[in-house]
Amino acid sequence: MNPNLNRLQPYPFEKLNALKAGVLPPGDKTHIALSIGEPKHPTPAFISEAVISHLHTLAHYPLTRGSDELRESVVGWLNRRFAIPPGLLDAARHVLPVNGTREALFAFAQTVIEASENARVMMPNPFYQIYEGAALLAGATPYFLNTTADHHFLPDFDSVSAEDWQNCQLLYLCSPGNPTGAVADAATLGKLLELADEHDFIIASDECYSEIYFDEEQPPPGLLQVAAQLGRNDFSRCVVFHSLSKRSNAPGLRSGFVAGDAQILQQFLKYRTYHGCAMPPATQAASIAAWNDEAHVRHNRDLYREKFAAVLAILSPVLDVKMPDAAFYLWARLPAHISDTEFTRHLFETRNVTVLPGSYLSRDTAAGNPGAGYVRMALVAPLDECCDAAERIRACMESL
Repeated sequence: MNPNLNRLQPYPFEKLNALKAGVLPPGDKTHIALSIGEPKHPTPAFISEAVISHLHTLAHYPLTRGSDELRESVVGWLNRRFAIPPGLLDAARHVLPVNGTREALFAFAQTVIEASENARVMMPNPFYQIYEGAALLAGATPYFLNTTADHHFLPDFDSVSAEDWQNCQLLYLCSPGNPTGAVADAATLGKLLELADEHDFIIASDECYSEIYFDEEQPPPGLLQVAAQLGRNDFSRCVVFHSLSKRSNAPGLRSGFVAGDAQILQQFLKYRTYHGCAMPPATQAASIAAWNDEAHVRHNRDLYREKFAAVLAILSPVLDVKMPDAAFYLWARLPAHISDTEFTRHLFETRNVTVLPGSYLSRDTAAGNPGAGYVRMALVAPLDECCDAAERIRACMESL
């Protein structure tokens, strides 16, 4: 067996199930899960219909690099969304389709990491668990960058020593962030590009929440966008990850893409060819339709705005919680005398609502666990269900 498998920690939801084990919630209340970030808005009908109408394509093996039409639709979307001048991104060289960003984020580290005792993979803390697992199984050591309220829930990149940057081979960036919803501005992204050049590391920018934001005039910037603005037309050391799961409410489609540095993607394509992870043709057809339409995405944001406004009105009097920059999570800070695990268990036991302890999304560091004392609430359920959950959480807080 691969000895690095023993370095993997239990997944947050495994810990959550253990925390809730043996607890009987009240039988007169239906269960409401705010713990999992799985979109619950309906998948647009035109996406489902595109899958159905292309089932005849199952008779053919798909190419790992995807169809020309799919890659061109992705480039068109990137150009429109991030104001990238036409001609900079080449659909044949700068884009690869992937079966959801989760598998791609993991596989990417296996491609680019040169395993050694000093190899470091930097990532935000709290973080998406895949980053850590990918680093460990690639033979590197995770380096955690705490994201705290004191730094607007973004890593303090200035605090990282030159030696640690020099050991960094890969930086996982998540903007908008999970679980905080914090967005890295263009200046921060530009600084990271300079650091990547100086210390020779790759930036893997997880931008899967980029289309869930609340100010239509200020969408979150992307790494390729900033690279183009700075004249880095080869997108050197930049790879971005995008998905239709959140943007288009299609988590079961398992469709996304990676884009950026052509030389890196050439090697990633080689890895993926052996890995055997080509996207089914019907999925490609549905993805083309999704990337070419923005009306359903704007409607999706309207639904989230409505939910955030309603839930914050209910919870703000009893919890330290604020509107995030983007994404669909509330990152709620509990009173100092209440632990995140105790609150999660008590909330389930008394109100039949499940949230996720922030400490389960973080790792202990010399400065402490930055997720401790927080809970993550995913506002993915319908409006009435989110409001019902918020009322129960408020009643629970008032009882404490």
